[in-house]
Amino acid sequence: MKKQHICIGLLSVLSVSVTFGQNWTEKKVGSWTKVTNKGGQTLGYSAASGVKLLIDKGLAFKDLNKNGKLDKYEDWRLPADARAKDLASKLSVEQIAGLMLYSKHQPIPAAAGGPFAGTYNGKIFAQSGSKVSDLSDQQKEFLTKDNLRHVLITSVQSPEAAAEWNNNAQGLVESLGLGIPINSSSDPRHGTRADAEFNAGAGGAISMWPGSLGLAATFNPELVQKFGQIAATEYRSLGIATALSPQIDIATDPRWNRVSGTFGEDPKLATDMARAYIDGFQTSTGANEITGGWGYSSVNAMVKHWPGGGSGEGGRDAHYGYGKYAVYPGKNFQTHFLPFLDGAFKLKGKTGSASAVMPYYTISFDQDKKYGENVGNSYNKYIINDLLRTKYKYEGVVCTDWLITADETAVDVFLTGKSWGVEKLTLAERHYKILMNGVDQFGGNNEAKPVTDAYQMGVKEHGETFMRARFEQSAVRLLKNIFRVGLFENPYLDPQVSQKAVGTSEFMKAGYQAQLESVVMLKNKAKALPLTKGKTVYIPKRFVPAGRNFLGMQTPEKLDYPVNLAIVKKYFTVTDNPDEADYALVFIQSPNSGGGYDSEEAKAGGTGYVPVSLQYGNYTAQGTRDPSIAGGDPMEKFTNRTYNGKTAKTINNTDLTMVTETFTKMKGKPVIVSLQVSNPTVVREFEKESNAILAHFGVQDQALLDIVTGLNEPSALLPMQFPADMKTVEAQAEDVPRDMAPYVDSAGNSYDFGFGLNWKGVINDARTAVYKKSVLSSR
Repeated sequence: MKKQHICIGLLSVLSVSVTFGQNWTEKKVGSWTKVTNKGGQTLGYSAASGVKLLIDKGLAFKDLNKNGKLDKYEDWRLPADARAKDLASKLSVEQIAGLMLYSKHQPIPAAAGGPFAGTYNGKIFAQSGSKVSDLSDQQKEFLTKDNLRHVLITSVQSPEAAAEWNNNAQGLVESLGLGIPINSSSDPRHGTRADAEFNAGAGGAISMWPGSLGLAATFNPELVQKFGQIAATEYRSLGIATALSPQIDIATDPRWNRVSGTFGEDPKLATDMARAYIDGFQTSTGANEITGGWGYSSVNAMVKHWPGGGSGEGGRDAHYGYGKYAVYPGKNFQTHFLPFLDGAFKLKGKTGSASAVMPYYTISFDQDKKYGENVGNSYNKYIINDLLRTKYKYEGVVCTDWLITADETAVDVFLTGKSWGVEKLTLAERHYKILMNGVDQFGGNNEAKPVTDAYQMGVKEHGETFMRARFEQSAVRLLKNIFRVGLFENPYLDPQVSQKAVGTSEFMKAGYQAQLESVVMLKNKAKALPLTKGKTVYIPKRFVPAGRNFLGMQTPEKLDYPVNLAIVKKYFTVTDNPDEADYALVFIQSPNSGGGYDSEEAKAGGTGYVPVSLQYGNYTAQGTRDPSIAGGDPMEKFTNRTYNGKTAKTINNTDLTMVTETFTKMKGKPVIVSLQVSNPTVVREFEKESNAILAHFGVQDQALLDIVTGLNEPSALLPMQFPADMKTVEAQAEDVPRDMAPYVDSAGNSYDFGFGLNWKGVINDARTAVYKKSVLSSR
């Protein structure tokens, strides 16, 4: 009988081959096999995973669950929605719980210590003998034991190493269960290295572009869409299929330390930039398109942060307990929705809407008019279920921000739990509350047990049928984002191709051109710019005191030139003697007074709350809000977070003296100031001691020098207001855009939203006509 079955099987295959012919071929590519279907999708599988091919009507398919038959989810001819529903129905609760996890940050290779540490066979990487592309012990564990399939990639040694790590990780998960591939993601990774040189043949690990504020300063959505297309190509070459971006919060409070990651403070500009960015990232065309604009060059965009995180009280940030409250003194809550509703959810491209959304950490204070809850946004039923899911009908993935289910340990620590407003709930109860709001995924959570515990809580309250359906609902959303970008067909990469596809000369050139178009000229007294090449310049060294970075890690004291002198010397002769110089170039950064909390003052018995200052000199808050609108934390014995009468000191106050002392030393010769902007800056302190001011948002030194010497004309515009002084900063409402009195300089120019100069004077063009007129619109 056994022989008879074999014969029947052979006859069936022969019959299919005769009827349909073999419409597929395969070849080895390193550690995996590539299968090309004529007129169909290209497949990739690892022989080591145990996956074999299934043939139907002359076409090849992957038998991912190894059951010898073609299941719906394995059939690439079917729509992603049908495939996702089929697969979700087959998954166990534990497997769905794994899909709901989003890993902690994963550097490749794993760090030896600190918050992102990992081991290889129990040893740190340097002592393990492992390859850069090998999986760490921790990665193997969360992929196998916890069924995790969404991985956040941070640093990678090279594109080739990233591709090899991807192949190793995909080969492992392909061998497990139903063969669900990994959906790797990244935070923005296209920033510039200021000291890097650009030339016609320049290539690199990845193309370099201005930061988000710089992209906004171009006031050019088409350029931003082009960035998205190039960035997506590079992401996919690194094995990354989801971008944890763009950050489309409206930066309505100028003190917020995440302003630099936004598209500025204007609702319309932020909306248009959001739409263009996502269309660029998500849209595949030509041979890369599978269907509906999705395909092999698409990258899922996870927009952040619903419902807008730019209105923290006093400008403080919700990564910390001291910044957990967003406030709305201008009653302007709904305006913050606009970049989502009219931008991210209304794309011009075929994909239609951003595939994922991340709520922010903040408690949107007193905005829940239905249930009256003041809890973090992912925990808030009104904000997620009633608004995002029900009123605005968002059907994509909703993923929490990182670490929101963990316990808070201190109000002033970055890497602590951020369970704002639900600190008294258990770990399982926090997960359950989030799931019941309509959230699908937990950022920074590697372990499945709290999710399965939440499932059992749901079974107890609602029954097995209800809770199973709730889990499958999230599974379908999560799986669709993996199906649509082609990962089920081929998650593998050719490392040599990746090496050549990332940071190409063409991509570097496009990024450099965008940098040039992102620099704003604020002042040009008596046409001090452009400077003549070959002249002699004086560049003062910049002092940076010891301090702590955003993560709370110590940074050393430093005194050094703030630019790459080797590049400067291609434009000018450099001297340390101002008397010998024709011009001075002074490179400074926005004032940095910290996040609005002084830990030492708190230890000494104070509240710890201090102003966030946008000026270099010491700033004492007088007559400011008292009591605060919001307050309260399990770690604090008070609720009034006022800082009235307190003083903020800027750690880089010597940037100001760099300008003023240089102005004196130059004895009337031109002083050109380059200001790297992370926040709107009170330029009153140094504007009169400068002949020209260039504001930029993170560009290569060379781009600044190309503008300074007239090789390129400045064309960018301010994407936010520069305040006249700290009094207007304190008077503005945290939730209202463009509500400050802008600084007016010695030439009578107002440093308002949309202001910028070119060689002829103030720029008034089609961009300013569109964007400067409208301040607010809301629903």
